[in-house]
Order: sequence, then C-alpha cells, then structure tokens
Amino acid sequence: MTAGFIAFELDLMGAVLHQLVPQLNTMRGEPLTRAAAALLPEAQGVYLLIHQGKVHYVGKTDAQAGLRTRLTRHVAKFEQRDNIVPADVEFKAAQILVLTAMDIETQLISLYDADWNGSGFGSNDPGRERETTAKPPQGFDARFPINIDRSVEILTPGLTTVHRALMELKLALPFTLRYELEPGAKGSQAFRTRPHADLPAFPVTIPTGPMTIRQAVKILVAALPPGWQATYFASHLILYKETRSYVHGTPI
Repeated sequence: MTAGFIAFELDLMGAVLHQLVPQLNTMRGEPLTRAAAALLPEAQGVYLLIHQGKVHYVGKTDAQAGLRTRLTRHVAKFEQRDNIVPADVEFKAAQILVLTAMDIETQLISLYDADWNGSGFGSNDPGRERETTAKPPQGFDARFPINIDRSVEILTPGLTTVHRALMELKLALPFTLRYELEPGAKGSQAFRTRPHADLPAFPVTIPTGPMTIRQAVKILVAALPPGWQATYFASHLILYKETRSYVHGTPI
C-alpha cells in the first residue's frame, strides 16, 4: 500500500445514536392516545413505548406503515387489553430522515432493555403448535391479556355468511383471530380464499348495535353446525371444528 492511502470506515450508526439517544432521553413523553398518534407524520423512524417510567418497547416504521399508523395500531391493541389502558403508556417518537431504522432499532432495544420486544407484544400468530403445548402465556400477554368483554361496533349488521363475518372481525381486531381452513391451505391470504367449507356455507344475521367480541363469536358459532368450538387464549382467539380442552385456553 502507498503512504497516501487509508481504509476508513465512517461510523454513521454511532454518530446517529450519539445524537438521537440524548434527545430521546431528555424529551417529554406523550400519553398514547388516538388524538396524539394522529398528529404524527406518516414517516419512517423509531419510537419508544414507556410504562410506569420504563421503556418496554422499541419499534421501527417505514413510509408505508409510518409512525402515525403504528402508534394508532398500538392504541387499538391496548384498548382490548386488561390491566392497562392506552393513556397509561407514553410514547417518544423520532422521524429518521436519512438512514433506515433497522439497526437503530436493534441498538435501542439493547440500550433500553426493552422487555416487550420479543415477549409477545408483536402481532405474530403464536400458531397451533403453541396452543397444543402446556406452555403458559408469558411476557406481555400474561400481564395484559386480551379483553373480549368490551363492547365494540365491528361487524356490519344484516344477513351475511359466517366466513364473511369472520373475515371482517379478523381484519378489525387488534389481536389474532384464527379459524379453520380447508385441508392443505397455506399462505397469508388463505383465510380469505380457502376457509373450511362450513364457514361460507352457513348464513348468519348480525344484529344492530354494539356487542362484545365474546357475544359476536357466540353468534357465529351458533350459526354453524354442531362440532365447532371457539377458544379464548390470553393473546388470541381461535375457531376450529373440534371439541377439545386446552391447558391454557377457555372455550367461549
């Protein structure tokens, strides 16, 4: 090598964190409400969720599902949980104008020891294998289980099929609702296109007015032939053609 050459690596991530973390630490948190979330830009960035003075969750966004959308989804999530309400949680958010947020998120999770990350706070479906084990709910779901006894207005009143009503419910709920599909059905859109044959075959009339999620599910189960069972878990609901006991699930 010549004396006139060096290999220099610019530590952009270190520079960003050196500027970002002190600002996050000194800025005031805002209660997590729909009104506050609506004021945020639909932009990429990172955010903190703070409960009882501790940062429990670090999230990242992109321009397609930006800060406004993600924080609004979190409001809906907390609205359907026991032992907490959205205003109990504060947020701090930062739009990141230049760099992608991926590595920044990882660094912040470690820095703040954000214990809701990786503990069930995300929207991933726990899956059938988890349901059939004796493993109890853990982390976020154990402390803040879903509440299916609050009144909501989600389903469109009138005559429909059980499958259409389930799709409407699934897309509106801030937690997982999974129902049985036809044998071999896979893929993210299978719940729309490949339901169990009973679900589109049976009509159901949705009454007018608010009802709890428990009441809505009971109406759908009652419209199906015998043998269908809805089950409540701390994190989600399922509807399958089965008669089954789950260690940590309760039939509805």
